[in-house]
Amino acid sequence: MTSRGEGEDGAGPNLEAGTVETMTTGQTMTTDMVTAGPEASMLVADEELKSLDVDTLARLLAQEEKEVEAIEGDIKRLNAQKRIPLATGKNKVEFLKSSFDEIDWESFEAPEHCVPIRADVRLFDWAALGAQVQFDVIVMDPPWQLATSAPTRGVALGYSQLRDEDIMRIPVPKLQENGLLFIWVINARYSFAFQLFKEWGYEYVDDVVWVKRTVNRRMAKGHGYYLQHAKETCLVGRKGADPPTLQSGVVSDVIWSERRGQSQKPEEMYEMVEKLVPNGRYLEIFGRKNNLRDYWVTVGNEI
Repeated sequence: MTSRGEGEDGAGPNLEAGTVETMTTGQTMTTDMVTAGPEASMLVADEELKSLDVDTLARLLAQEEKEVEAIEGDIKRLNAQKRIPLATGKNKVEFLKSSFDEIDWESFEAPEHCVPIRADVRLFDWAALGAQVQFDVIVMDPPWQLATSAPTRGVALGYSQLRDEDIMRIPVPKLQENGLLFIWVINARYSFAFQLFKEWGYEYVDDVVWVKRTVNRRMAKGHGYYLQHAKETCLVGRKGADPPTLQSGVVSDVIWSERRGQSQKPEEMYEMVEKLVPNGRYLEIFGRKNNLRDYWVTVGNEI
């Protein structure tokens, strides 16, 4: 089981400008940076390609070429500034390494005041944790199980997936009598996320939208089934009373920031939570090393 869940291509907003961990190098490249070629990730299933006419194929190809040219320009400009490495593969596929990959994990030092807990969430003693502390804010980014038989259209996911029933079994009510719950959700799991709220005793009160942008501040549009995906959504639920330090109306419900590595969420989300509920007791479930933060408890099996 993993700490992160990205979206289902065609149903969720998470692979839309998402990243792919290559099987040979272990590095991360974004799906919309891949040029057409026999080794490139297929963006449209073979069955769909067969049904498209010549004009539609030409339009799709022109769109892909335009996006690739824009990304290549970003890469060359930033490489000239020595801000990011540039790599060329067998098919001259250029890619950006994610910030996650750029971290030297051997020399990595966790923030001084963070509380990391490496554990399988299915086996962790949540009741014992809840007996020690009740949290004002809980943030979750579940590794949602993708629904379709070929959800990624040839793109390899760099994480495992968790069944809905396993997520529902996490005893969140034991961790929070009063407070806010933030759940990152993919399109295919919207209704189930609301079931979780009901099962755990929360009412839906708001949501946060992360609109992704490229390094040169253009919208980072990805590849969805009906529409190009350029955002991810986090639902907000409340249980009982508001946290005692809640500061209403001080933060926006939109985050406009650069896309991260595969399944990485924006740093601005944590800053938003800390402004909304200052000096609170914070918990993140399904966290990774790159999520560790001072004064947060982070639980996940990749810490």
